[in-house]
Amino acid sequence: MHILKVFFGVVGNATALFLFLAPIITFKRIIRKRSTEQFSGIPYVMTMLNCLLSAWYGLPFVSPNNILVSTINGTGAAIEAIYVLIFIIFAPKREKFKILGLFTFVLAIFSTVALVSVFALHSKARKLFCGLAATVFSIIMYGSPLAIMSTVIRTKSVEFMPFFLSLFSFLCGTSWFIFGLLGHDPFVAVPNGFGSGLGALQLVLYFIYRDSRKGSTGSIKKPSSSSTAATADESMEMGVAKPHQSKQSMAISGAQDGQP
Repeated sequence: MHILKVFFGVVGNATALFLFLAPIITFKRIIRKRSTEQFSGIPYVMTMLNCLLSAWYGLPFVSPNNILVSTINGTGAAIEAIYVLIFIIFAPKREKFKILGLFTFVLAIFSTVALVSVFALHSKARKLFCGLAATVFSIIMYGSPLAIMSTVIRTKSVEFMPFFLSLFSFLCGTSWFIFGLLGHDPFVAVPNGFGSGLGALQLVLYFIYRDSRKGSTGSIKKPSSSSTAATADESMEMGVAKPHQSKQSMAISGAQDGQP
C-alpha cells in the first residue's frame, strides 16, 4: 500500500509539474502581444495560494509523511508567482490593480495561516487548521475555471480554455485524489477529487466546442504564408492544432493545482 501511495505521489508530482509549465506558451503570447487579451489572471493567483498552503501543509512539523506534497507545491508556488507578475505587467490598468490586490490578499492569507499554525497551534490542531485552509482554497482554486467555462458555453468557443489546462488538471487531480485515499488523508483527497471531476467536465466541454472556432472562420479569406504561420502557432496555444502539430498550452483558466 505504501509503495502504491508513493507511486501516485510521484505521478502527481509529474503531472502537476506539467500543469505548472503548460502556460508557458500562453505567456509567450502575452509578452509578444504585450496584452493579456481575454485571459484571466485569477486562476494563476488562486493556484499560487493553493500551492503555498499545500506546501505548508505537507511540511513534516505540520503533516508527517507528506513531503511529496511540499516539494511539488513549493515549486509550483514559485512558478505561479512568475506568471502572476507577468500578468500584472501586461494587463490593462483596471485588471492590473484587480490582480495586484488579489495577489496581496493571497499573501496575507498565507502569512496568517502560517503564523497562527506556528505560534498558536500544536500537533493535531495544527494539522487540522492547515489542512482545512489548504482544502478550502484548493476547492476555490479548482473552481476558478468555472468563469471561463461559462464563457465557453456562451460563445461556443474554446479559444480561451486551452486543452492542456483541462487535461493536466484532470490527471493531476486524479493522481492526488488517489494519493489522499491511500494515505487516508481527507485534506488531500477531497479537494483533488473535486478537481478531478471539474477537469473531466472541462474536457467534455472542450470536445463539444473544439470545432466551433474553425467553423466561425470559414468565410475568412485565405491568409498569406506569414499570417498562416502565426495562425498555426496560435491554434496550438488554443488547443485547436491539427493532428500533425505539437501540443498547445493552458491559459488557466484556469488551473488548475491541479495539485494537492
